[in-house]
Amino acid sequence: MKTVIVESPAKAKTINKYLGKDYKVLASFGHIRDLPSKDGSVDPENDFEMTWAVDGDSKKRIKDIADSTKASDELILATDPDREGEAISWHVLEVLNARRGVMKDVAVKRVVFNEITKNAILQAMEDPRDIDTEMVEAYLTRRALDYLVGFNLSPVLWRKLPGSRSAGRVQSVALRLICERELEIEKFNSEEYWSIEAALKNSEDKKFTAKLTTLNGDKVEKFSFRNSDDANAAKAAVEAANFTVRDVQSKPARRNPAAPFTTSTMQQEAARKLGFNAQRTMRTAQKLYEGIEINGETTGLITYMRTDGVNIAGEAIASARSVIAKEYGDNYVPAKPKYYKNKSKNAQEAHEAVRPTDLSRLPKTVANRLDEDQKRLYELIWKRTIASQMAEAQMERTTADIVSEDSKIALRASGTVQVFDGFLTLYQEGQDDAKDDDEKRLPKLSKGENVNKDKVIANQHFTEPPPRFTEASLVKRMEELGIGRPSTYASILTVLRDRNYVVMDKNRFVPEGKGRVVTSFLESYFNKYVQYEFTADMEAELDKISDGKIAWKEVLANFWLDFSKAIEGTKDLRVSEVLDVITDALAPFIFPAREDGTDPRICPKCGEGGLSVKTGKFGAFIGCENYPTCNFTRQIQNGDDGNGNGQDDGPKTLGIDPDSGMEVTIRSGRFGPYIQLGEPVDKEKPKRSSIPKGMSPDDLDFERALKLLALPREIGAHPEDGNPITVAIGRYGPYVSHNRNFASIKDAEDIFTIGINRAVDLLAENAKKRGKASEPIKDLGEHPDGDGNILVMDGRYGPYVKYKRINATIPKDKDPKEVTVEEAVELIKARAAKGKKPRKRAASKKKKAK
Repeated sequence: MKTVIVESPAKAKTINKYLGKDYKVLASFGHIRDLPSKDGSVDPENDFEMTWAVDGDSKKRIKDIADSTKASDELILATDPDREGEAISWHVLEVLNARRGVMKDVAVKRVVFNEITKNAILQAMEDPRDIDTEMVEAYLTRRALDYLVGFNLSPVLWRKLPGSRSAGRVQSVALRLICERELEIEKFNSEEYWSIEAALKNSEDKKFTAKLTTLNGDKVEKFSFRNSDDANAAKAAVEAANFTVRDVQSKPARRNPAAPFTTSTMQQEAARKLGFNAQRTMRTAQKLYEGIEINGETTGLITYMRTDGVNIAGEAIASARSVIAKEYGDNYVPAKPKYYKNKSKNAQEAHEAVRPTDLSRLPKTVANRLDEDQKRLYELIWKRTIASQMAEAQMERTTADIVSEDSKIALRASGTVQVFDGFLTLYQEGQDDAKDDDEKRLPKLSKGENVNKDKVIANQHFTEPPPRFTEASLVKRMEELGIGRPSTYASILTVLRDRNYVVMDKNRFVPEGKGRVVTSFLESYFNKYVQYEFTADMEAELDKISDGKIAWKEVLANFWLDFSKAIEGTKDLRVSEVLDVITDALAPFIFPAREDGTDPRICPKCGEGGLSVKTGKFGAFIGCENYPTCNFTRQIQNGDDGNGNGQDDGPKTLGIDPDSGMEVTIRSGRFGPYIQLGEPVDKEKPKRSSIPKGMSPDDLDFERALKLLALPREIGAHPEDGNPITVAIGRYGPYVSHNRNFASIKDAEDIFTIGINRAVDLLAENAKKRGKASEPIKDLGEHPDGDGNILVMDGRYGPYVKYKRINATIPKDKDPKEVTVEEAVELIKARAAKGKKPRKRAASKKKKAK
């Protein structure tokens, strides 16, 4: 018998069918061991010795693998063909070698395949090799670097910036990209400029437009007309002139298709065209790679999805050309096949591009076997691959120069005509921030022809700041800089969101105050390690290790020599000193200059103390240095709304409460905006109400502010028992309550208008959900380790998977009804690895007083 090891149960099931009864295919469920999050897992003092730990779930799997291997004459390691896959095979072999008698008389083979099809698997079995030692060493280096940075740098953040979460070798650099882009936007000063456009007619009365390019013999530049006076003078000059066509030129142009997908370009296009984040794209691609059943046989639909290669196999090119001829015609097949080269920094191109395993398998033929996400992503991959081998699009670009009688004024009209659509008939690559293409088709124009003016228009413009990053544009920028690898982009972006360092606004990354403070700290004290060049050079070093060009421990030693000194250099730093440095670094962002010239750092409440960055249990905020005499605080946010309208650092008065005679104000605190009635008197806190998410402080008027202050509000008596139903705002937002039953209100505006009937319905729905808490949404069947079923449940805080006493939250972007056994096992495994944190006993008031 021969034992075969792969990562996932789905892959194991498929490959077992291909190989037959003489093979036993088992799944490792990803990595079977990892570096524990404790001191000494990587020991720089002992030649970077690494101590690995096996989690509880993996122990049983290792036993199953060991038992099967012991009874076999061959162990075939068939994990993924990338660095992580090589590492998993190495880990499995290391663990088995450590078990007495398991590997006796067992031959070890390593096989790799780029797609899960019967032919690919059988061919791989015929071409085994040894484990790639250099590739494993590159993995070990990366894992050691990530541990050394994370385990040593994160505690520095916790000590010096209370409320901060973590820092990472690559995640911190990605966060810096987002923060720097935000700073560019904030520093940007919009400039006014004007352009002149003429609506014209040729001798046959056909309309077209032309732009002013020369005035008084001088070339018109972008900022030639900076105000309406300049623009109107130019407009008048054009209106007064008569024009003739001086020259007409037509030139052919060609447009080539984009290369087949790499991991990053697939993520970018899926974000642009499908609205998928990187994690959703990779999860869907994994399912397509593992395959579906077709004609009684399970087969993978796409090749391996973690790659930076852009070329495809010769047989795939031949298949693509055949499909193009059949579906679109011979004129869409280019004379020669197209080959591509990756222009990205640090591209390894070790594997094929992402492509369908069978290009004759059109999207419509498999659509009914796929879920919606799989169907859309497969179609995108198929179109991109086919288009990459289609003929280029052919254009004709025409430019006409039109001049006044004295030749001192010139206009230019340009247009493009598509002669042959080529690959554009199937696919056009998306853009993150597409600019308007004002080129249109021109009517026939002849040299010497007189043209007539219909209208002359002066158009006002303003320069715009660079746009915030989308997922697609951020992945593209990281790839250009050589930051991260194809397999890491999705996890990096997920970590930034999970740490609350960034938020998504209209699908674009916006850094939170916490993220900007962390970035400022790292730039001030660990600048070298958040430099783009350093991170990219480190990726290049890992590639050199994979190629056997440098020793891996030499790379680690060189890194640790400087990094340990940087860590040591922060030990004597006082938190107040760190905060002063960060305050000065962020000053242009948090204290923008005021129009009246007054000091933006003077506290608006006491008028004496200076404002600076402070830290608390929940992160950083702006506070007055005269605390506790002055308790002014606000969130870390830009002092300008992006439209030139400065936000007042102090309270905004909405009106005077008619009952108390006190001011009603909107304020910003460390936990967000809130409404306050009056001021503190004799240390007695004034009445306050938070402004719920989804309700803009800028749109809040006096009347609604009074209603917020009136919360909690009694709506009426419950028809069943006569007890009151109330509406209020709590930690998790607006809600209604009756006895001990609480129901969330999704729309914040409903707190003003909700009536008794709607409240009763919400409470009834919530009670019904709670009553059905024991009823699963879905039963996934028995856990692969046995001893109990995995259930998908709906809980108070959202859906989760349950196995025995372990409850693991299902990610927000995942439909709980679509969770697979493999995904559930990984969630449970991750939750179990975290363990239960011991509860801290609250200190008694008497002890606190001491």
